[in-house]
Amino acid sequence: MPNASPLAPHPSPLPMETALADFLTELSAIQTELLAVLADKRDRLLTSDLAAMDALREREQELISRLQACHDRRMELLAQAASEGINANDLRTLASALPLSQRQKLAPTVREAAARMRLLQHHSLTNWVLVQRTLIHLSQVLEIIATGGRLKPTYGKDDSATPGGFLVDQAA
Repeated sequence: MPNASPLAPHPSPLPMETALADFLTELSAIQTELLAVLADKRDRLLTSDLAAMDALREREQELISRLQACHDRRMELLAQAASEGINANDLRTLASALPLSQRQKLAPTVREAAARMRLLQHHSLTNWVLVQRTLIHLSQVLEIIATGGRLKPTYGKDDSATPGGFLVDQAA
């Protein structure tokens, strides 16, 4: 029988410290892989390497599935905590509700996971801004091509646009 993933539903609940530690280990691995994918993606965006970016898609989809499993496991952990009488709405609160020795072991890992999540948000936003600026640039290039570099509108009553493109039909 194959070994169960730390995120697979457990037939009998593990002690809270062990379950939370297993969860945080898996989350850390996923976050690290996702940071690498986002860095690869940013590099591909900067070099306009569409084939390599397309190749990242499968890796991204696999990470998305693993993150969904993490989310599901997180909900299970919080439900397990509630059944054990621990009132926690998030993992930081759950870790801080554990006995001191367990809390001291898990608190740094929880802080690191939160810091990596902020870093992931930052990298995602950076990639989004890069794509948006590229789209704006391409839009401006298309506008220059369409209007022949004129500041007047292409369509209008006063001075209608000439048929043909400025770059193709311009006389020397």
